[in-house]
Amino acid sequence: MERLENKITVITGASTGIGASIAELFASEGADVVVNYLTSKENAEIVVNNIKSIGRQAITIQADMSKKNEINKLIKEVIDKFGKIDVWVNNAGADILTGEEATIGTDEKLEKLIETDLKGTINACWSIAETMGKQGHGVIVNMGWDLAIHGFHGINPQIFATAKSGILGFTRAFAKTVGPMIRVNMVAPGWVETAFAENYMEKGFYEDRLAEIPLGRFATPRDIAEAVLFLASEESSYLAGESININGGLI
Repeated sequence: MERLENKITVITGASTGIGASIAELFASEGADVVVNYLTSKENAEIVVNNIKSIGRQAITIQADMSKKNEINKLIKEVIDKFGKIDVWVNNAGADILTGEEATIGTDEKLEKLIETDLKGTINACWSIAETMGKQGHGVIVNMGWDLAIHGFHGINPQIFATAKSGILGFTRAFAKTVGPMIRVNMVAPGWVETAFAENYMEKGFYEDRLAEIPLGRFATPRDIAEAVLFLASEESSYLAGESININGGLI
């Protein structure tokens, strides 16, 4: 039996990378998927087409997860279309490592991560919990970072740790607040083969990180998606307020 059969799922930041992998894996397990995106409409439509090709429903909805009114609009559009939301994955995050965003100042980077990753996750959880509460059920999966608690050197890691450790604390407190009707958990990826790892990491830095990982490789987006699927499914029905590190044994 498919693990998410006929479940309506919303994946924020799902146009590329980890989010796209989650969306496509969920569909392969029977879910109908809402692919949220901020700017990458073309990539989001590719994900939707991939999902439709295996016989599941999928739509794109643009929304800025740093803005509470847009989060609420996203929820309303999904309810108007499908009538319910069974699973919500808070995957959207600010990119401060690649492209033009990598050159902005530290204060601006911090603000972006707090607004999108931290406040965006909190506001989405608060808003979707109202809908799930009316339904009488729901599952939320948040996205963290494995090194947020254990630490890593550098300015960018300090900023990431600020936002992601906040998400961990919120997830645990929120799970106690909305259970048993709604289950809330978190996935904390380690080093992942994303655009940053592939195109922006210096060779020496990459090799040093690789040497620290007992399993000898970076995660793939699919590795992260599999953990999210587990937390979204009934296989994890007795897990709440937990954070699963997906890091090849690094921590």
